[in-house]
Amino acid sequence: MTEEVNYSKFGQTVSELEAQPKSSQKKEMTPEERYDLIARSLEEVTKPELLKEILSKRHPKIYWGTATTGKPHLAYFVPMSKISDFLRAGCEVTILLADLHATMDCQKTPWDLLKQRVRYYKEGVTAMLLSIGVPIEKLRFVIGSTYQLKSDFTLDAMKLFAQCSVHDAQKAGAEVVKQTASPPLSNLIYPLYQWLDEEYLDCDAQFGGTDQRKIFMSAEKYLPKIGYRTRSHLMNKMVPGLTGGKMSASDESSKIDLLDTAKQVKKKINKVFCEEGNVEVNPLMKWIENVIFLIRGEFVLEVRDSDSVTYKDFSQLEQDFADKKIHPADLKQSMVSVLNELLEPIRKRFATPEMQAVIEAAYPTKKPGKDKKGKKDKKKKK
Repeated sequence: MTEEVNYSKFGQTVSELEAQPKSSQKKEMTPEERYDLIARSLEEVTKPELLKEILSKRHPKIYWGTATTGKPHLAYFVPMSKISDFLRAGCEVTILLADLHATMDCQKTPWDLLKQRVRYYKEGVTAMLLSIGVPIEKLRFVIGSTYQLKSDFTLDAMKLFAQCSVHDAQKAGAEVVKQTASPPLSNLIYPLYQWLDEEYLDCDAQFGGTDQRKIFMSAEKYLPKIGYRTRSHLMNKMVPGLTGGKMSASDESSKIDLLDTAKQVKKKINKVFCEEGNVEVNPLMKWIENVIFLIRGEFVLEVRDSDSVTYKDFSQLEQDFADKKIHPADLKQSMVSVLNELLEPIRKRFATPEMQAVIEAAYPTKKPGKDKKGKKDKKKKK
């Protein structure tokens, strides 16, 4: 069920919130206002009545999980901006660093790198939140393996194994887990563990992209079968990747990495399909709508040999592009500028020797046995 939301009271972006006097930020919201803020800009909210009932009694507990696979990318700003909304609405927010899920999904993360990738993801998510002005004091970070390897979780997993068919497990993970002709058993377990995360993180709602919908719907079906309550599910729109499909952390060709240099960002944006007048198939327009406007509430168009134009309304920007009043080259250059402004604080945070070591440990660039010194040592031993 998709809930229609009144955005008029909560049109502020993260930037506008930071500019408000502290007294106005502390004003107590009604349950209805808190719900509107939680649900604004979401593609879908399931079981909204459950969330509204909780809001009438207390602050809801919401969790967002991310499998610690490839390096986080630009599209992560979408959930980060919503986490800001949840915190402003008084929610208790948990970020799950799903390390076991990262290896269950066709071993996208090798076992020996799980710990290092968790550290990188925590630092990366923290840097993103700080870069858009989101306070992190009330956030709770949890690593999946800290509870998923315990006996009570394993027992509940066994109960789900007995209830769930292979067909339903495959269907649940179809849009999230890598699909192969002969999938490993871990691919089937992946969604079932995610269902249980809702109970073991003691949440009232799980938040994720629309690609998670099948997992969310199956959680609503199967958790009650082993005695656990149904939760609400909050879903944001998916941002297309550079090649038109889903922007994926494990697919380098589809994404703009958080630590890409200014030159790399420009090179990648210049390659994105952006046909003059075409707003239907246009990844840049989708990014501007779902990332830039959500965070900044405006888009500054840099026009070659002319003054820049600031758009406060996305629909006007979209219409001007459709009418061919905006050249694709100007849109691309403007996107390059705003993305580099957004990413620069993150680059600086990771520029220290300590953070560089974190990156190298999580995503090693030197492969064992490939360096010259290692070869010489091997010859000496012979």
